[in-house]
Amino acid sequence: MRLILSLLLSVVGLFPCTLPASESPVLLILGDSLSAGYGMNREDSWVHLLDLRLKEQGHNYRILNSSISGDTTQGGLSRLPRLLDSYQPSFVIIELGGNDGLRGINPDVTRRNMTRMVQLSQDAGAKVLLAGIKLPPNYGEVYLQRFESLYADIAAEYDTLLVPFFMEGVVFEEGMLQADGIHPSEKGQPVLLENVWSVLAPELNR
Repeated sequence: MRLILSLLLSVVGLFPCTLPASESPVLLILGDSLSAGYGMNREDSWVHLLDLRLKEQGHNYRILNSSISGDTTQGGLSRLPRLLDSYQPSFVIIELGGNDGLRGINPDVTRRNMTRMVQLSQDAGAKVLLAGIKLPPNYGEVYLQRFESLYADIAAEYDTLLVPFFMEGVVFEEGMLQADGIHPSEKGQPVLLENVWSVLAPELNR
């Protein structure tokens, strides 16, 4: 009997469960490699630094980092409903779109996916923060305009929080990027934290 009970408990532990109402509110981060701590220890990532900042400031949030390197808005959209249902987050930070742009995906598709993620999050009772992404200039002026404008457009239409450019202060600064010239280095992580915190903190303090 003990063996059967142990097996059942181990199986249940493999699946996310709905948090009781008494648990700490959840802050869900739905992102790609920029938020997954690509190329570094988890403790050095901006998401871990955010967790420390929340605790320092007395905010009793539990961070659920559902960021996957290489993920697109389509991938995020496919994962989001289960995350919302399982964890009922109070906040959702969406840091996606960069891989859509780098792959040349039609910005209308990215806009549609992003919009749907915002709608689903708000319908579930969560506040949303969009982390805006910009692309290298070689993608062409028309494509860049269509891509980069979608973040501000969606934020305005759905009254979400917005970080206009998530990588501000990182992209063009020496030592802030890893050797690949794309991903932020450990040195850049505190900058990413401040970019998010400057927008998130006023909402947390309301």
